Amino acid sequence: MTPWWRANQKPGERDFTYFFSRVNKSALRTAILDKLKQEFDLQTRAAHLARDEATSEESRAENKYDTHSQEAAYLAEGQARLANELEISLAQYATLPLPDFTPDAAIEIGALVELHARGTSAWYFLGPRNGGLELRVDDRDILLLTPQAPLGRQLLGKRKGNTVESSGRANAVTYRIVTVE
Repeated sequence: MTPWWRANQKPGERDFTYFFSRVNKSALRTAILDKLKQEFDLQTRAAHLARDEATSEESRAENKYDTHSQEAAYLAEGQARLANELEISLAQYATLPLPDFTPDAAIEIGALVELHARGTSAWYFLGPRNGGLELRVDDRDILLLTPQAPLGRQLLGKRKGNTVESSGRANAVTYRIVTVE
């Protein structure tokens, strides 16, 4: 069935559905930064707790086989490293250009892409880091992809109407690119 806004559309008239369905990329950036900030705060607190555990008088080794404080120190170091990576990500996303893509534009970093396969749609945002973050923005579930991910690599340079295939699965799925924002 033809939607009401296209029912009387004449050939050559502008299709306004593109403008009405766009995700607010500022809200998307805010959602990404909020999620990264939450994770940064969690990792920072965990690193401080592990450091305190490693340096606590109660964690002092009772014999040469007691490695509790050393393990806590390793844990603190790893969590501090994760917090540092998140801090770098926060800085990158805070300054990431969010270009407006025309319907026929090639996909690059900063693109929001809708893929369709087997009767379902999925939204992906192509970002520089932190692939796998799941966000909810403007009533859409959006998964953050990086160019290092197999699907992210395939999407780079593609356009609306092109197809990409899932890799690494027993049953490969072909996705059609429906929207590039």
